[in-house]
Amino acid sequence: MSVEMPLWRAISYFRLLALAYALLRYFNSYLQFDHPVSGWIYFGALVIWTLATTRAFADPERCTWPVLGVDLTFAVFGIVMSGIIDDPARVHAGVPTLPTIWAAGSVLGFAGKGGWKPAVFAGAVVGAANIFGHGGITPDNIHNIVLLLVAGGAIGHVIELARASEAVLTRALQVEAATRERERLSRDIHDGVLQVLALVHRQEGDAAELGRLAGEQERALRALMAGGPLPERPDGPTDLRRLVTPHADERVTVSAPATPVLLPAGAAGELAAAVAAALDNVRRHAGDGARAWILIEDEPDAVTVSIRDDGPGFPAGRLAEAEQDGRLGVSQSIRGRLLDLGGTAELYSVPGEGAEVELRVPRPRKGSHD
Repeated sequence: MSVEMPLWRAISYFRLLALAYALLRYFNSYLQFDHPVSGWIYFGALVIWTLATTRAFADPERCTWPVLGVDLTFAVFGIVMSGIIDDPARVHAGVPTLPTIWAAGSVLGFAGKGGWKPAVFAGAVVGAANIFGHGGITPDNIHNIVLLLVAGGAIGHVIELARASEAVLTRALQVEAATRERERLSRDIHDGVLQVLALVHRQEGDAAELGRLAGEQERALRALMAGGPLPERPDGPTDLRRLVTPHADERVTVSAPATPVLLPAGAAGELAAAVAAALDNVRRHAGDGARAWILIEDEPDAVTVSIRDDGPGFPAGRLAEAEQDGRLGVSQSIRGRLLDLGGTAELYSVPGEGAEVELRVPRPRKGSHD
């Protein structure tokens, strides 16, 4: 409803301004009416009704069809009453009715509630009241009726388009959110499968651990097939060093600040998973003897993690070929994670001189949540 709200507020303001205009016109000419007291009674009821329904006309949920029906009745009654209490000569000369442009507010209300068809219906009712109750078929009446029908139909059509556009946008956002969640789940499955394969390669005798990891991947894969979400990550700040330093061994060197490098728990977990994916690529593509260096940089507005190796590197265009072949380790496990965090993942390599991955995650602004 957010797209419609400005239009509804405009309709509410229009009714108040139109009421003030109608009162001012009647105050300046009521002595020329045959029955001026009847006009003041009508305006008293019209003021009460307009003020009582101001909030309803500012909110499509409150502005129900019964409210619109009563509002249209006030407009029609005022038009017909004008032909009865006014001087016939003035009516024949084409003077405005008691509600004047206030009646257009009813038509706009029908347009906002139901679109152009209800708006045209309400405009036709108001037009019929003008013809049969105040002045008959005159050029001024026909002109005013045409303007009312065109304005009501156009605004009703605009509101219908706004609703349709908002529905399409909402659906697109839902699809995007579902796609991003499934990509995140796919990355975790990808990393888990690599973990299982690494365990098979290094610890063929550890059947219990292998069975546990295989069970985890089975549950994750079933969740992916069913479209289910991943479990929520814990909230709160997490020291990135605690997640990255366990990778250090005789071939991996980790350099980090002496003070904690704090990030929201989800961001820290995703960044650490991207680091693990980058190290896995080093092990698989640079060879068992390759060394890697991890550097964590804590900056005021971002955290940067660089992973460099002394392997053979890769030629330009190799990553794009791998993605086309269905190998999504870099595009999903590394770049996909960083994109979800609003960060960047840059890969540099020269054949024969190793490769470097630079992961950069912006710090959340104060007051934001993970």
